[in-house]
Amino acid sequence: GRGVLSRAMAALGAYRCIECNREAAELYRDYQRGVLRISICKSCQKPVDKYIEYDPVIILINAVLCKAQAYRHILFNTKINIHGKLGIFCLLCEAYLRWLQLQGSSQNTDPDDLIRYAKEWDFYRMFGIASLEQTSFLLGIFLTLWWMRPEMLKTKSDFILLLKALLLSSYGKLLLIPAVIWEHDYTPLCLAFIKVFVLISNSQAIRVTLNLNRMLPWLAVIFGLTLENGVVCLFQKMGWDV
Repeated sequence: GRGVLSRAMAALGAYRCIECNREAAELYRDYQRGVLRISICKSCQKPVDKYIEYDPVIILINAVLCKAQAYRHILFNTKINIHGKLGIFCLLCEAYLRWLQLQGSSQNTDPDDLIRYAKEWDFYRMFGIASLEQTSFLLGIFLTLWWMRPEMLKTKSDFILLLKALLLSSYGKLLLIPAVIWEHDYTPLCLAFIKVFVLISNSQAIRVTLNLNRMLPWLAVIFGLTLENGVVCLFQKMGWDV
């Protein structure tokens, strides 16, 4: 149960203080009969993780506000393994958005041109393009961090943790679907705001995961975005609708 999971994570040294990012042996001490006491960090003398008493909605709101403490709680002190599924779902949302825009821009109303299989192929193509762009973005981030701070990514677990953080912090892409469904004159502006929000979240995830200042995560995000835009330009030169 909960106690077994806590002991297992403590044995792996997985806990972090959400305030100072130092390792912690435990998040709380269980005195039985429902009596719990939050552990105090030996370094900063603050509660190791105050969010263990918070409602998930409050934690989500703090994460949306890009608070470093909320990110540390989610990444280090919880057992969340939805990053892979979340990444795939975000790509599906982006592919669906592009597919809708492609269908909307088509001027040909010939019924023979609207065959179901042709539309299905367009969606798969958009999913593939979105996947390649996302891969380029992540590759740009990893290359920048590896070049600037190679000691930060020494082991496979370091790469996996950062990848998990980047995928989880891309949850803002889920807003793409409502932005398209509730289409209005300001949809392009909404999409731009969603893109900026995702980039800010990615930067905060890098900062929290690697315990860096603000400058290097932003450099990594900008280089990743540049590489992603380079892939887009390449597709456009090949005559593909992206």
